[in-house]
Amino acid sequence: MPASHAPHDLGYRSLFAHPELVRELITDFTSFKLLDEVALSAFERVNPAYVSERLSARQDDIVWRVRIGEQFLYVYILLECQSGVDRWMALRMQTYIGLLYQDLVKRHELSPGLLLPPVLPLVFYNGSPHWSASMDLAGLLMQAPAELAAFQPSQRYVLIDQQRLDRTALEANASLLALLFRLELSLVPDVLNNVAPALTTWFNSAPQASLRRSVKVWVNGLLARGTGKPALFTFDSMEEDADMGGKLATWAEQLDEIGFRRGSAEGKAEGELAALRGVLESLLRIKFRDVPEPVMKRIEQASQAELHRWIEQSVNAPGLQALFGDDAANTQGQPG
Repeated sequence: MPASHAPHDLGYRSLFAHPELVRELITDFTSFKLLDEVALSAFERVNPAYVSERLSARQDDIVWRVRIGEQFLYVYILLECQSGVDRWMALRMQTYIGLLYQDLVKRHELSPGLLLPPVLPLVFYNGSPHWSASMDLAGLLMQAPAELAAFQPSQRYVLIDQQRLDRTALEANASLLALLFRLELSLVPDVLNNVAPALTTWFNSAPQASLRRSVKVWVNGLLARGTGKPALFTFDSMEEDADMGGKLATWAEQLDEIGFRRGSAEGKAEGELAALRGVLESLLRIKFRDVPEPVMKRIEQASQAELHRWIEQSVNAPGLQALFGDDAANTQGQPG
């Protein structure tokens, strides 16, 4: 079974809800070039609720389909954000892709020749231990007798190991995703002198408010991962973006003081809950500005699963009432 997700993993799922960052992930951090020139309008996010027939949908999965060329060839991209090594990842991937195919058949979403689309299965891994799991299902199977070998299942996936990316190539890459990776991986001097100014420039010119919000959620998740405490680096209004350089400098110094690069442990259960609450509250204030007291009380009393769900849903929620029902009725907050 997959492990529960930390706030920073939620931050990555918020980033990968944007087609431009999915395209950057594949174009810049894998050897595949098939999406290099594909327009963002060709990307469509797929609801992964089909993944379980026992009503326990894996909302943590990120699935996209991409139309390539004039032949309406669809490529499905499955992303798995992992913070720990999962020995059974190849088996999990085979299961997810099989359920994806089952759903396409059920909904008659096949090619004119009734063929299933190709799938690019990606594992995005941001943990510290080296990834030791087999990247092919064959590595998890006993050796079959020769006459049965041709009938054994096979499933491979692509691994993006963030901690072991080539640092020289990363520093030469000016994309947003590369900047965020450097923000997470670099020592304080590089953050202050190089990464922070570049990210500040991006914030000052980024036209898409929803992507800006997702980057803010990601930064808050990174802080929660390093400190076990919420809201060290908050964004309560768009006007604060003008001081991004100062904020990032303060953030870098805080992480240096607590020994983030020396491997600080995540907080225990209550610390993680506090971090999740901080990420959610930050996101709600960014989008809706005013958060009523009944909503704050629900957040304070919520379980980890509820906090995960609200963070995921709040990225695209039209208003607080869509998330919290009558508890949000006394606010006029709209997306910022």
